[in-house]
Amino acid sequence: MDTFEGVSESAEGGVGVGEVRNNVVDSDPSNNNNAVVTQIGQLLLSKSDGAILTRSSKFDPMKFRELLVMAIIMHDLPFQFVEYAGIRQLFNYVCADIKLVSRNTAKADVLSLYNREKAKLKEILGSVPGRVCLTSDLWTSITTDGYLCLTVHFIDVNWKLQKRILNFSFMPPPHTGVALCEKIYRLLTDWGVEKKLFSMTLDNASSNDTFVELLKGQLNLKDALLMNGKFFHIRCCAHILNLIVQDGLKHIDDSVGKIRESIKYVRGSQGRKQKFLNCAAQVSLECKRGLRQDVPTRWNSTFLMIDSALYYQRAFLHLQLSDSNYKHSLSQDEWVKLEKLSKFLKVFYDVTCLFSGTKYPTANLYFPQVFVVEDTLRKAKVDSDSFMKSMATQMMEKFDKYWKEYSLILAIAVILDPRYKIQFVEFCYKRLYGYNSEEMTKVRDMLFSLFDLYFWIYSSYESVSGTSSASNGARPHVDDMVSKECLDVMKEFDNFESEEFTTSAQKTQLQLYLDEPKIDRKTKLNVLDFWKVNQFRYPELSILARDLLSIPISTVASESAFSVGGRVLDQYRSALKPENVEALVCTRDWIFGEENCTLAPNLEELTEDISKMEINATNSAGGSNTVTVGGQS
Repeated sequence: MDTFEGVSESAEGGVGVGEVRNNVVDSDPSNNNNAVVTQIGQLLLSKSDGAILTRSSKFDPMKFRELLVMAIIMHDLPFQFVEYAGIRQLFNYVCADIKLVSRNTAKADVLSLYNREKAKLKEILGSVPGRVCLTSDLWTSITTDGYLCLTVHFIDVNWKLQKRILNFSFMPPPHTGVALCEKIYRLLTDWGVEKKLFSMTLDNASSNDTFVELLKGQLNLKDALLMNGKFFHIRCCAHILNLIVQDGLKHIDDSVGKIRESIKYVRGSQGRKQKFLNCAAQVSLECKRGLRQDVPTRWNSTFLMIDSALYYQRAFLHLQLSDSNYKHSLSQDEWVKLEKLSKFLKVFYDVTCLFSGTKYPTANLYFPQVFVVEDTLRKAKVDSDSFMKSMATQMMEKFDKYWKEYSLILAIAVILDPRYKIQFVEFCYKRLYGYNSEEMTKVRDMLFSLFDLYFWIYSSYESVSGTSSASNGARPHVDDMVSKECLDVMKEFDNFESEEFTTSAQKTQLQLYLDEPKIDRKTKLNVLDFWKVNQFRYPELSILARDLLSIPISTVASESAFSVGGRVLDQYRSALKPENVEALVCTRDWIFGEENCTLAPNLEELTEDISKMEINATNSAGGSNTVTVGGQS
């Protein structure tokens, strides 16, 4: 009979083998050998997802340290985690010979991994076919330390939209335009991307305007920006929408306030909640839909609150009749007003959700969505209800402050979406300004100027590249072996132009693209896939499309990093050095991305669902009821 030391069963059902010891020997040596070989063979095989895998029989301490570092980064664990007594006992149980590391060693391992991953990302950025775009935002930690998040966006060689956090860097005050310019320029030169920039998306902080102008000046000294940075600064569209809607909501605070107080009243105790559920049942309402409490500083959560309250409108009306203590009831006119407001705000909510995406291009969404917003505001300004007129007028003033003139570069981006092309821009400007629109002329002129610039840059680059490759000892082509007489005939052919094909031959890639019929607008088209397929038909135009479609129109990507930063730098680890914070946040983004990382909480998480409220009652004398939402007190 044989016994094995160091045998452990894996989560997948596999087994790891340590040392084999023959304590009992069979009288027949051949039987012993066969039995040992059979059992070792069985133990060295594990099954994972239906596949047979071989396992190493030896514990790898370096692999263990690598996995330990990965766990610390993935789960926001403190470095001291490796010194917890319970964790050390667990590791010692798994492998008695394990050499446990200290927190300083774990910290050094994280920094080492960060430096390796940073080098890999530098290589990726150096191989990006086109230009890259940036987003940036500032954040203050629980210890009032300032941090700057710089995120890069680009379309890779496979035409996939990518984003990476470049830096999560300590930014001490003052946060002036000059200080921001010095900081970000230093970070860009460290990454070596200062000559590959196309645009930078920022919120509307006043210091950002100064900062962008200073940064543009520095980059233009190196001739690093196209058209001297004419399109470098992009304002965060989600932030502008927030400012527009917040101005409008100031005019309906009373009715919204009543909804907020009504929801607070219902969730005040188990008895009130049960009474409300009874009211909903009596008016034949299913209670599967959440009734949400908003976050007043986020208008989009206020919209979700209003929308959910409208669903339970009849339940609130019934509660008004059955509960004399309910003092925040709304009149019928106020409910009508809220219903109209909800339909109105839904337009802005949907647009905000679209603008905040990070997994698909948003530059081509700007023009049609901003046009829909302006069209909605114009209609509301002539509404029969005075409150809608007043609200829309205030919102229109804020709209005109930022979007009276549409972004030229983002108007061009929608033209490079084959479902819209230039016809959509013409349609919108016709609706807004009439037939003879100067704005349309500006867009058309800029589109052709930008294409001419790209054609000049990249066709010259290709011709230089072609010359160099031909002179580097490449094998001669068969055309190089023909006679002089044949070459003379071919030159005559080169100068020959058939009248039938002259017109089409003179058309540029841009003209050919615009002349082709649009793809059906209802088609669920991945615009990047379109350009991937057509990049050889339109070589220079596809490069322009690649750069334009990589422009992010919101700073959500940079803002989302702050929720990770808030967990890394919580009240228990507020003494972490800035370089360690940056290593943890950036490495997590580079290795795990969004799929395995919870970044910014979505709106469903920001609003509390009172239908999930639980009551924990204490049975002790004088005990009180504690209301918890979502099972957390």
